[in-house]
Amino acid sequence: MMKTEDKPPLHRRLLRELLSWLWVALAFLFIHGTLLQARVIPSGSMERTLLVGDHLLVSRLGYDAGVPFTNWHVRLWREPHRQQVIVFRAPLPGSPDYIKRLIGLPGDALEIRRGVVWVNGAPLAEPYRVGPPNPHDNFGPLHVPRGSYFVLGDNRGNSSDSRDWGFVPHAAIVGTPVVIYMSVDAPQGAWDPGQIRERVFAYANALRHPRLVRWNRLFTTF
Repeated sequence: MMKTEDKPPLHRRLLRELLSWLWVALAFLFIHGTLLQARVIPSGSMERTLLVGDHLLVSRLGYDAGVPFTNWHVRLWREPHRQQVIVFRAPLPGSPDYIKRLIGLPGDALEIRRGVVWVNGAPLAEPYRVGPPNPHDNFGPLHVPRGSYFVLGDNRGNSSDSRDWGFVPHAAIVGTPVVIYMSVDAPQGAWDPGQIRERVFAYANALRHPRLVRWNRLFTTF
């Protein structure tokens, strides 16, 4: 009769288990800190492009690297381009990251006349906007300083953006959205930071009523 191999001591098995979970945690921190993050849209400032309840994967690759759950980060080599949707650290302390459309690049001369954006003396075509230009919307003229960007929401009448709080510093850019992986129609407050109970209710409600999932928005890319 063959002798069964003795099991390793309990402390070795525990150590092996802890090491395996440590590698999982390190992989998560690396991906979250340098490659991809999941975000949800809490407000209507980017409608029609992004709806309240859209769940995004945001690529940080080449834009920003940091340690999750800390304020430490370092800016990387990639530069955003005009009319790209970007995610950036909020200009107001204590607020979650913002998502807007980049309109003005460093060195641009920019002005809003009767709701139409003019960049370097030419009107900017903006097919993504909600509704026609507002004839009462005038701003500038101004020059975008070096190392900064001017951003606007697609839903201009319902957006807090560079018209209110100024330019986005180069170092504040986190990344750019890649794909919508889920979109749930729920009360806007469900997606505000810290509303864990409301989010759970929103997901549970979507399971009970699948029509609340905006199926046509899933896997929309940017």
